[in-house]
Parts: sequence; structure tokens; C-alpha cells
Amino acid sequence: MIDAKKDKPRHLGRGLESLLGPITNSVVKQNDSQINVQEQPNYTQDKELGVVMREVEIKNIRVNPYQARTVFDEKEINNLAESIKTNGVIQPIILRQTKMGYEIIAGERRFRASQIANLSTIPALIRKATDEQMHELSIIENIHRVDLNPIERAKAYREYLNAFSLTQVQAAERLGEDRSVIANYLRILDLPAEIKQMLIDGQLSMGHARAILALPTDDLRRKLANRAMAGRLSVREVEKLVRRYLTITGKEKNGTREKSTHILDMEKKLSSQLSTKVNIETKKNGQKGKIVIEFYSLDEFDGILERLGLEYNE
Repeated sequence: MIDAKKDKPRHLGRGLESLLGPITNSVVKQNDSQINVQEQPNYTQDKELGVVMREVEIKNIRVNPYQARTVFDEKEINNLAESIKTNGVIQPIILRQTKMGYEIIAGERRFRASQIANLSTIPALIRKATDEQMHELSIIENIHRVDLNPIERAKAYREYLNAFSLTQVQAAERLGEDRSVIANYLRILDLPAEIKQMLIDGQLSMGHARAILALPTDDLRRKLANRAMAGRLSVREVEKLVRRYLTITGKEKNGTREKSTHILDMEKKLSSQLSTKVNIETKKNGQKGKIVIEFYSLDEFDGILERLGLEYNE
């Protein structure tokens, strides 16, 4: 069977050009003085894009107030600073102009490294951007270039939803994400603090977290998380342990009544068709019952819906 998800074009975000307006060439007053965006214009104009890069004084730049990343790799920043000392800043950062100077839209790592390299100016593109676009681009840039840890990314999605009163579907459309991706990240914020710290520290992956979330209690989640971390279990191994637990507890609840060969065969065919465990439960007379289709993550749930020809709409 062809998985519809594999044929979907994968993209993330609408890109800087679609979210930002043209370069700004205005002058803003600051405490009776002026900050000119055309500081040291020693770059040639790009006729195709219609933009000019500028050298902007670092002392006039502030970081993005909507920055999703809270932890920067100090070693990585220092390495970048050494490269900048040797080669300069190859790719300009992107700024917006404010009454207080400039705010970074994209390129905070280069900005921080340039400070360490003791540069007084940095090449930049000056763009118009609303608060909403700043927030959106902060998420997009971080996910595109340097992965956030799962908890930072989850918090960034939550803040984005709350700040602009968006549904998961609306946020997914605007960020170019699948809704299930955002939903999965938001769910991990419900994990116990100990497991969230493991995700921050890189001891567990997002795949581990999604599997662990299928367990019914925080106590069981902690136990499996500790076992996965101590034993360095793969995501697949954790998923198997979760399935085993859910299967055993499911049998205990539903009893161990023998099933006919016909029912077992149908379960096998449905499980193969839907790529997940399917359980057919019948009443004593065999004329009534129910079909239980199991899923262990929202991604699996979406895959089942696609195989059934259905589509989820929030």
C-alpha cells in the first residue's frame, strides 16, 4: 500500500521573502539623535531582489524578543566567532528597525559570534516586520537551521498559538507544518518534569517521548523513561515495550475468551491493511461486537485515517 504521507511535499515555513516586506531606507529618531539604516553602505545593490545590504553598528542591535531558543551552544558560538575573525560575516543577518534601534529577525547566532569577535558593525538586511512575523520567523529560522531541543520547540509552538489565538490547524498552515507535528510537540509538555529534562539534555529523543506518552500514568512513564535512558533503548524498543504493556493490560480487562480462526484471520488482515494492531471483540452469539483499532501516536492516527480515506479537521 502506498503511504500518502510519503507523497506529500514536505516544507517548513513560507520563507523570509513571503513574510517580510521590502528593505527599509528610512531614518528613525532616537533621543534627539538619528539612526540611519544606510550606515556605511559599501555593498552593491542586488537589482533582482531590489535590496541593499548595510553595515549596522552592533551596539544599536537588540535580540529578537520572540526568540524561541533559550540555550545556545557556547562552543559552537565560539567556533563561529573564530571563523568570523578570519573570514568575516559571510551571510548578513536580518533586522527590523524600531524606535530604539534594531531588532534581530534572523541571525542571532551570527550576531552573538560577532560580539565575541569584537566586531563593531555587522552586515544586515533591514526589513519591515510585524510582531507576529517576528514570532513566526523566530520559529522558522530555528527549526530550519539549528534544531531546538524538543521542549524548546514545544514551548515555541505553544507561545505562538497563545500569542496570536491560533488553532493548531491555523498554526500548521502558517508554518508549513503538519498539524500532527505541532500536536505531538504540545503533548510532550504534559510529561513529568524529569522526562522533560531528559529531552532537554538529549538523553531521550522526541520519538522516545511520543512512545512513552501512550502509557496511562506518569509513574509508568517515569519508569520507562529511566529504563530507556539507562539501557540506551532505541525508539523501536521503547515502542515495543509500550505495545506489550498495553496489549497485556488490554487482555486483562477484556478477558481471554477464545476467538475463532475466522476472527483471528480478519484481525490479521485488518492489522496488515492499517499497519497497526486491530482487535475484534464479539458477543457470545457472534452477531454483535466492536472493532478496536489501536494507535500509539498522533502520526500513526493520521496514517490510519489516510488509509481509511478519511481526513482529520479540527
